[in-house]
Amino acid sequence: MSLQRLVPRRAFLQGAAALAVLSSAPSGATKAQSRNGQEGMGKDIVMLHGASAGGWCFDKFRDVFEGEGWTVHTPDLIGHGKDKDGADQKLVGVGLAEYRAEFAAALSALPPQPVILGHSMGAVLAQQLAASGLARALILVSPAPRAGILPSSDSEKDLSQSLMGIPSFWKTVINPDFDLACFYSLNRVPKDRQRAVFDKFGPESGLAYFEMFFWMLDKARAAAVDTAAVRCPVLCLSGTDDNLVSLATARATALPYGDAQFWEVAGHGHMILVEPGAEDIARRIAAWIPA
Repeated sequence: MSLQRLVPRRAFLQGAAALAVLSSAPSGATKAQSRNGQEGMGKDIVMLHGASAGGWCFDKFRDVFEGEGWTVHTPDLIGHGKDKDGADQKLVGVGLAEYRAEFAAALSALPPQPVILGHSMGAVLAQQLAASGLARALILVSPAPRAGILPSSDSEKDLSQSLMGIPSFWKTVINPDFDLACFYSLNRVPKDRQRAVFDKFGPESGLAYFEMFFWMLDKARAAAVDTAAVRCPVLCLSGTDDNLVSLATARATALPYGDAQFWEVAGHGHMILVEPGAEDIARRIAAWIPA
């Protein structure tokens, strides 16, 4: 399906913020009670959201992991989640380096080397943090492409082409678009829930999109990952019906990590975290995490 047949270019770009469709609610940590009555047991997991969202889309995962005795942390980036009011001003000129620094600061307040789980754009940031030795295990859900990974599907190419149609989009803030979100990231969310999920999205920095989609032009290489420096176990999973990040792109993300496990999640789209069956996937992930 051509983007041009969906909506005008500018409307599409306003909707591109649905890309990382990731998380938005309460930032900070949720303390879990372990089965033997001790809090945390040193089982900390940090879940990193991506564009246009905040910690809310980890709610289903949070419930599962808390039940397994984990302490769950879902920090919100500036202009996201609980902080999305005024994001159209807050996010101008803010890029991946600033986002990574924010998440790194959140990690510095925790016991060393928690498990890190990143979704979409958050998966790029999670890889960068793991490359700095900050994770004991790395989980990448519907990972957006890091620097060096070219678009492999027509929809990914359409996204990049449409971004090029907006003059100086890297200097702007991009708002989400409901129709585009329904096609690209909410296609496996029940139709009667799509609007409620979409309404939690917020604006996203155009610079962050530039750094991911046009990494070959970014002198700062903000989306680059030193994959050889990631020495912890890696799990990567992606839905077979993801219209935003193709299976080929997700596989390319996992490829450099020699012993990484890759899961194709049948019948799921980009927003695995909020789709029916998310709890089952969370339980599989929890069971995979090395002791």
